[in-house]
Amino acid sequence: MKVYGAEICIDCRNYKAIQKNRGFEAEYIDITANTANLKEFLKLRDTEEIFAPVRAHSGIGIPLFVNEDGKMTFDFDEAFSWIGQPPVKEEEIIEHRSSCGINGCK
Repeated sequence: MKVYGAEICIDCRNYKAIQKNRGFEAEYIDITANTANLKEFLKLRDTEEIFAPVRAHSGIGIPLFVNEDGKMTFDFDEAFSWIGQPPVKEEEIIEHRSSCGINGCK
């Protein structure tokens, strides 16, 4: 399995923490590491149907999981099922999005 991501993405950081804690193998491609990685990702983002909703909302679309057969998903549990891993448990998530808004954090 390939995983496209970037350190600036909370979901990508959570994925990497889960991978490290569980100790499974997957090829992680940091799209911000070099232009070759970014171009490889952008080609997928610009041409694959899975990204249509992402593009419509000006999103990035990471982490992106790509199975050996070419199937793609943004869903951790679906991707983990491809490699025989159980679904993500809440306690495995190391970073949570804040609920901060215009009135501050709750």
